[in-house]
Amino acid sequence: MDLTTRMQEQKYLQLLAQQYPTIQSASTALIRQSARLSLPKGTEHFVSDIHGEYEALRHVLRNGSGAIRRRIDAIFGGELSEEEKCSLATLIYYPQEKLAQMLPGIENEAEWYRSTLLQILDVCRSLSARYPHTYVKKFLPEPFALILDDLLQEQETLEDRADFFRSTLDTIISTSSAPAFIIALAELTHKLAISRLHVIGDIFDRGPGPHLILDMLMEHPLVDIQWGNHDIVWMGAAAGSDACIANVVRGCLRYASTDTLEHGYAINLLPLASFAVDTYADDPCSLFRPHLSGGEDFSPAELRLMAQMHKAITIIQFKLEGQLIARRPSYGMEDRLLLGSVNYQDGTVELDGTLHPMLDTHFPTVDPLQPYELTPREAGVVEKLRLSFTNSQKLQEHVRFLYSRGSIYLVHNGDLLFHGCIPMNPDGTFRPFEVDGRTASPREFLDWVDRLVRQGYFATDHPEQKLEGMDAMWYLWSGAQSPLFGKQKMATFERYFIADKATHAEKREPYYELREREEIAHKILLEFNLDPERGHIINGHVPVKAKQGESPVKANGRLIAIDGGFSKAYHGQTGIAGYTLVTNSWGLLLATHHPFVSTQQAIELGLDIESKISVLESYQVRKRVHDTDPGQEIQRQVEELSTLISAYRDGLIKESGPIY
Repeated sequence: MDLTTRMQEQKYLQLLAQQYPTIQSASTALIRQSARLSLPKGTEHFVSDIHGEYEALRHVLRNGSGAIRRRIDAIFGGELSEEEKCSLATLIYYPQEKLAQMLPGIENEAEWYRSTLLQILDVCRSLSARYPHTYVKKFLPEPFALILDDLLQEQETLEDRADFFRSTLDTIISTSSAPAFIIALAELTHKLAISRLHVIGDIFDRGPGPHLILDMLMEHPLVDIQWGNHDIVWMGAAAGSDACIANVVRGCLRYASTDTLEHGYAINLLPLASFAVDTYADDPCSLFRPHLSGGEDFSPAELRLMAQMHKAITIIQFKLEGQLIARRPSYGMEDRLLLGSVNYQDGTVELDGTLHPMLDTHFPTVDPLQPYELTPREAGVVEKLRLSFTNSQKLQEHVRFLYSRGSIYLVHNGDLLFHGCIPMNPDGTFRPFEVDGRTASPREFLDWVDRLVRQGYFATDHPEQKLEGMDAMWYLWSGAQSPLFGKQKMATFERYFIADKATHAEKREPYYELREREEIAHKILLEFNLDPERGHIINGHVPVKAKQGESPVKANGRLIAIDGGFSKAYHGQTGIAGYTLVTNSWGLLLATHHPFVSTQQAIELGLDIESKISVLESYQVRKRVHDTDPGQEIQRQVEELSTLISAYRDGLIKESGPIY
């Protein structure tokens, strides 16, 4: 070891000694950390493409993708009837609501509370056994933390502690505290059922509750997010990108989900509504009637207003995108400049050398000589929308969470997680990209893209850099070579205005055919320095058509596509209602979920999501914490503490704390 390295190590040990100022304190930390390494690996859940389906995701997280019910079956076996086990499971999922339903029909409340508390304690204990006691204590809710800590230690089985345990339960019941303790235990059970949650993109759009989902994710103990294209466009909108804002508003109007904007994020749509009513007063806007899922209750006047607003923001979007494409010729998206390809006199548009009749020819705000120039009123609408998005406290809070917990991709425990695709050529070679004047590898390209996305939000002191980053977010949403979008074009214009459905096709990137091949998965894993024989690629974005026989498991098990269609909009394509990939200490499981009816029916009728569990891999040796990435970090800490203790004993570092 050279002099510089020794000096750096000495300086680091001195800093570490400030945290552990004595041999005893360092030894205690080393013992605790070493013990953690031998615990079973925690249970991790992977979900993807949630698309605003708050109730379905909430239920999946509360039931641990069926793990809590399986735990109840294992603990109570034939001791409880099927009805009793179902009732107990629902009580754990929705304690407050289920208590309100059950209590009026119970004759002996004290006895019911006693048996129910004991049952939930058994379930909670079985889950807490996988964690260090200090970890569990972090989630014990005040003001019940000390009492719950005592109850979770199985003290009723110890002769000297049995009276204490019974007395504690008696006092909880006699003071009318039992409902609060049941709720607290149930919430703790939810937290312990899933040690880490991975969201492989697309929280936003389609469904009504992305803002509720993000509130829920922010309360989860440990979560990471790999951004999807629907997330990135909202992040761009929050940053102030006009093109992203227009896309977000158009998407919400297209699916009649403006509640997310207006009530979730307090986005003021009145300027757009006023402009749309004035501009399209005599226009039926029939092509712009919102897509409804069937459960909505809108009046004809509301539907007409949404159609007018929808058309207004769509034309604004095409203009803003045209300006952006002209500003960024390197994007190579001139083929998307279709407003300039319209013959406004004869109502046709030229696309790839072919003339197509337009389904709508009423464009009162478009100047054929300057088709991408906003009118003064359109510019005013855009400015007010931008102010509304950038000043929405809740939206900014959620987007900062997406930045702090999110990334373009994640390497975790030997697996590679990303939402969309790795850009590739049809022959299976990686597509080259120029980054800072040199050809970048796929990993370098994704790292560069990740930096651009952060730059677009945080580079507030550098307007040109911020604009470049915001434009990049729009490109990631819809660009031909975007690793999040993964298609050769976004045919928004064609779907609105051209009848020929052949023009609507959005051809996928070669990756989506190549990913079926094991050698391609191996190649990608090696690019990210992962073991191709053990690692997995975990992917979302493209719904798996399970009802047509498509398997989510590809490349001989090296790639798992987990977009199973959480969103109701995709149930018809997939035939199911989402996947959850689960890894625990024993292996790799895939939960295939059937549609979730509603939280109300789950509570009232005890209806759970029906989930089919498939074992994808079984580990020959049970995985422990030391086999994981966090375990490697703990092992590093153990080695550093051992070095510190040796430094104390060798006289290189002096103890500074109290010595007992």
